[in-house]
Amino acid sequence: MGEYKGIRDWLRQRTARRSLGFQSDLMEKYCDEVQNMYRQVRGWRHDYRGQIQTMKAYLAMGKLEELSGFLNELDQDLAEVDMVIKTGNVMIDAVLNSKISLAKARDIRVEAKAIVPKELQTTITELDLSLIIGNLMDNAMEACMQIDNPAERFIRVYIDILKGQLYIYIMNATIGVRKRSGRRYESTKHGKNHGFGLIRVDKVVDKYQGYLERQDEEGVFATDIMLPL
Repeated sequence: MGEYKGIRDWLRQRTARRSLGFQSDLMEKYCDEVQNMYRQVRGWRHDYRGQIQTMKAYLAMGKLEELSGFLNELDQDLAEVDMVIKTGNVMIDAVLNSKISLAKARDIRVEAKAIVPKELQTTITELDLSLIIGNLMDNAMEACMQIDNPAERFIRVYIDILKGQLYIYIMNATIGVRKRSGRRYESTKHGKNHGFGLIRVDKVVDKYQGYLERQDEEGVFATDIMLPL
């Protein structure tokens, strides 16, 4: 009996350590993403000041035609600087745009199209949906970073409502074929917590009795998820 209790305590402590390690990795990742967004904001602020000075100069010299042309160019630039993805759901917008921004900073080409209800009239919480998308994007980026040539790195994201269900599809470049243990594919991330994010995705999909399928071919890995609305 005492031996059984000892094993049970050891398993509980091991699980707790893995959970803490996973949370630590998440904090490090979020800090990296926030710093990347701050760098972008600082760049925009610097450009904005320069643009203000240019407009003042045109105005002072009475060059209204040149000022008008400059404003048109600025309007086009601002449209490109706007959020990459607008799904219709604020929280999912924040998660996707943060991940896409980080991917581009790592020289990963991203193609994304996403539509999500503004308010999820369903049992699926925005937190769980963010967890799924965030972990899949993190895993896709980790796989891409194993590729030395930036030109070969890519992530494709497609999210939409199909037949009353929320469909999530994420494909990414990878090296070779992913390692598999039973029904589960291992993360490309090495270390004590590798694969933990994928397991969390599986649990959330199971929680909502959804559908999940992972496909891998030479150089490509994809995940399909259907969640009932």
